[in-house]
Amino acid sequence: MKAIVEERGPWKTRSIEERYATPWISVSHHEVIDPSGQDGIYGVIHFKNIAVGVVPLDADGNTWIIGQYRYPIKAYSWEIPEGGGRRDLPPLDSAKRELREEAGIVAEQWTPLLEMDLSNSASDEHAVIFVAQGLTFHKPEPDHNEDLALRMVPFDELYGMVMRGDVRDSLTVAAVLKVKLLLYEGALRL
Repeated sequence: MKAIVEERGPWKTRSIEERYATPWISVSHHEVIDPSGQDGIYGVIHFKNIAVGVVPLDADGNTWIIGQYRYPIKAYSWEIPEGGGRRDLPPLDSAKRELREEAGIVAEQWTPLLEMDLSNSASDEHAVIFVAQGLTFHKPEPDHNEDLALRMVPFDELYGMVMRGDVRDSLTVAAVLKVKLLLYEGALRL
């Protein structure tokens, strides 16, 4: 019988083997004993970066969204400026970089908005999202492999897009709903 190499709550892990890796993710096969005591397997996707997102807001209640084709879902998507950040850097540094690269926006004021685990049944992907205010505008500088569209919309229009299901990106949906609530409660001001 294999020894237990790790315990995760009520789960016991007998072995872990990396089966696939890219510069961004790895997939590992785990032989486990599940909480009921039965032998089983678990596949885990490890994200080498954290996800960061930004809701830029100006004093007139406008925001900026990024449009791009998302290969895994075979669809065009409108989203808040977002991307990956190295785990050894503060998430705010990565959020500032993504906002500048994708939207050409630099912000004076940054407010932490929320942290999320994006698909915790199969992955360890973690996201940190901010609100950016006090905006100045520059030319966007997207990565070489990004074909992005930039659009300014009133925040309430983006909220409507989320509520109608026109925007489905998880970071965008969660961020927009939380910003709307904070504006309603007066905890966030334009």
